[in-house]
Amino acid sequence: MSDTLPPCPECSSEYTYAMDALLVCPECAHEWNAEAEEAETAEAVIKDAVGNVLQDGDTVSITKTMKVKGAQGALKAGTKVRGIRLVQGSGDHDIAAKVDGFGQMELKSSIVKKI
Repeated sequence: MSDTLPPCPECSSEYTYAMDALLVCPECAHEWNAEAEEAETAEAVIKDAVGNVLQDGDTVSITKTMKVKGAQGALKAGTKVRGIRLVQGSGDHDIAAKVDGFGQMELKSSIVKKI
């Protein structure tokens, strides 16, 4: 750990202190593990099929033709999807987007390519 401790993520107090493996805020009594928090932010990077880092609002294209449950047709390769939103905790589908002709759906980052 560094010489200076990070501020409290709950109340932004600068008076945090270390207690064993936890950091503690004396103002709001919030306790957290700084190492686990750093690991979560490192895992939050979502990459497309070729390794480009994706961000909210990016435009991507579909790389594989895929069948969509409940739809008559398939979502074809090369379809552009504008204004994506990155989401966590929804299985392995980590992109929420509105696809023209199909509506709102979730996509896997492994089948899209950033344009």
